[in-house]
Amino acid sequence: MIYLDYSATTPVDSRVLEAMTPYFSASFGNPSSVHRYGQVAEAAIDSARETVASILNCRPDEIIFTSCGSESDNLAIRGAAYAMREKTGAKWILASRTEHPAVTKTLLHLEKYEGFLIEWLDVNEQGMVTPEIVSKAICENTAIVSVMYANNEIGTINPIKEIAGICRANNILFHTDAVQAAAYLPVDVNELGVDMMSLGAHKFYGPKGVGALYVRKGTPLVSHLTGGGQEFNLRAGTQNVPYIVGFAEALRLTHEEREQRVAHVKPLRDKIIGTVLETISDSRLTGDMEARLPQHASFAFKGVDGNLLLTLLDAAGFACSSGSACKTGNPEPSEVMNAIGLSRDWGLGSLRVTLGVHTTPADVDAFLNVLPGLVEKARQLK
Repeated sequence: MIYLDYSATTPVDSRVLEAMTPYFSASFGNPSSVHRYGQVAEAAIDSARETVASILNCRPDEIIFTSCGSESDNLAIRGAAYAMREKTGAKWILASRTEHPAVTKTLLHLEKYEGFLIEWLDVNEQGMVTPEIVSKAICENTAIVSVMYANNEIGTINPIKEIAGICRANNILFHTDAVQAAAYLPVDVNELGVDMMSLGAHKFYGPKGVGALYVRKGTPLVSHLTGGGQEFNLRAGTQNVPYIVGFAEALRLTHEEREQRVAHVKPLRDKIIGTVLETISDSRLTGDMEARLPQHASFAFKGVDGNLLLTLLDAAGFACSSGSACKTGNPEPSEVMNAIGLSRDWGLGSLRVTLGVHTTPADVDAFLNVLPGLVEKARQLK
């Protein structure tokens, strides 16, 4: 099998696994315990927090460790929404139509059960949220704005710094889901100007089941997981020491090796995009060509069932995805396909090809050799 689905998840780097291993057995203490076992575990978490903070260019006490990017999104949006409603009475939340379900479903839940009001921000044909769209939508009763740094499905990078500036000028909290972006884009929170930012380790060669939320000092936030006082009283529950250590090591390696990783995947990505658009009829690139994640190629093929194409690719030895990994099996076009204005006969035929450190030129050539024939076969079988 050739793996071309690195935006869904990545294999754990052997160096990350090595850093984690002692905390499963030799140093197994509970970081809340007073004795030496607990102190060793607590020191490991403190060290991990400092590592993450140095990369994000923030204070260690602005880093909250969570179980994943989805939980980070939940804590940011729920926590800020409740806090701002209590503080100012603000009830409006703004978010783009192309957000990950961790954001959109959280907002729908807040709307249905908590009485918040949601305004969905439109995107352009490349799936980008422009600063103008945000500026027009903001009102004095806006509690929080959430716009993802880069889109998981179509790879488009949003102008986060400009959007954050608009929110700051209007004294409105701004959250970005940077789960897809952190593997390849800078995550300096002061340069970006964000108030909250979500990360998940398994997108950059760390373990599944651990994430982080950056929360700028002074940002009002209500915890939604209550119990002990862990994570500065914002996220109760015994900390997952080995995974937190793994998160920090994976982020450190990503930060140090970012340029060479980009240099590895970008030419391969460009070859895929160019060849697919040249060799397959009724094909189009989805997302922005320039403002795009360097490892990410995504397409729509007219008259193709995307899930059938995935099955054919899998049988031929290639692991890809159709849009978002969280939407597989859904017979309707994804929200993202609808948001960028694709008709149903195009939107159902989405394919996402994402590369990683282990992808070789030979892998790409093998993929490009079989894809045109499989797209044609999928059209005939539909």
